[in-house]
Amino acid sequence: MNEPTTYSRQAAVEVHQPAPLAPVHPVPLMPVQTGNVPAVASVVLPDGRVVTGYAVEPVKPEPVAVRPAVSRTAVNIALGGIGFGAVCGGLVLLTTFIAALAVLIHQLIILAAVIFGGWIAVQIFGHGTGGGTTVNIRKAVIKRNRFYS
Repeated sequence: MNEPTTYSRQAAVEVHQPAPLAPVHPVPLMPVQTGNVPAVASVVLPDGRVVTGYAVEPVKPEPVAVRPAVSRTAVNIALGGIGFGAVCGGLVLLTTFIAALAVLIHQLIILAAVIFGGWIAVQIFGHGTGGGTTVNIRKAVIKRNRFYS
């Protein structure tokens, strides 16, 4: 049963053509080498083991297309940043203007209240020649529950 096998150098290489197998599970897409599939080679090692396989040349990537010195995306991002900065400056000025306008309106309301309040006070407490009854109050004396004027 365990007879040593001897191989001559001529029988050490056998060529087999690979047969495709139906995949059990969907296989993710892998880059495939263009052209024919190389032949399968079997090599007998000195200890009697047989190694079977074939060499695959590495896939050469396609040359990169020539790109401009500055990419379009970088230009768009830069222009967007400049526009955003301009808008922010305008918004700061707009909010400052709105705050100043609110303070001005607040002060105008207070000024109107002071002027209108002063006008009302003059009308109430002012010396006018309007038709009214004038009452002169003299020093009154009360003696023994009697009022003397």
